[in-house]
Amino acid sequence: MDGRRRNPYELTDESPVYVISVAAQLSGLHPQTLRQYDRLGLVSPGRTAGRGRRYSARDIELLRTVQQLSQDEGINLAGIKRIIELEHQVAALQSRVAELSAAVESAAVAIQQREAQVHASYRRDLVPYQDVQQASALVVWRPKRGE
Repeated sequence: MDGRRRNPYELTDESPVYVISVAAQLSGLHPQTLRQYDRLGLVSPGRTAGRGRRYSARDIELLRTVQQLSQDEGINLAGIKRIIELEHQVAALQSRVAELSAAVESAAVAIQQREAQVHASYRRDLVPYQDVQQASALVVWRPKRGE
């Protein structure tokens, strides 16, 4: 979430709203297949107080993916479960990389600000001086005492 409170009645892709019969129709699978996928851990639908399954739009998309991998690609359910686990792991790692990149960027800005503070604190009585005969020289100005 982006820090703002969501409306508790707002529906998202994660909202568990579909009963098993509707989810079966939307995914093109038999309700018994959905129950088996739930038991195997391929999909984890939400539950009502009475333990009834409620599927989200994301769950329906996952069911379609499982069906496609199983029927079109010939991958067994154990392989599909591993693929799903690895995809979740990749998503979590990508999120972590984005988090760390933001932290590095923030640290770089802080370093630049601190560097600017250090440069601003340099003594102003040291003045670089360019001499025609020498490549460069440094002239130190010292005020006379009593002035």
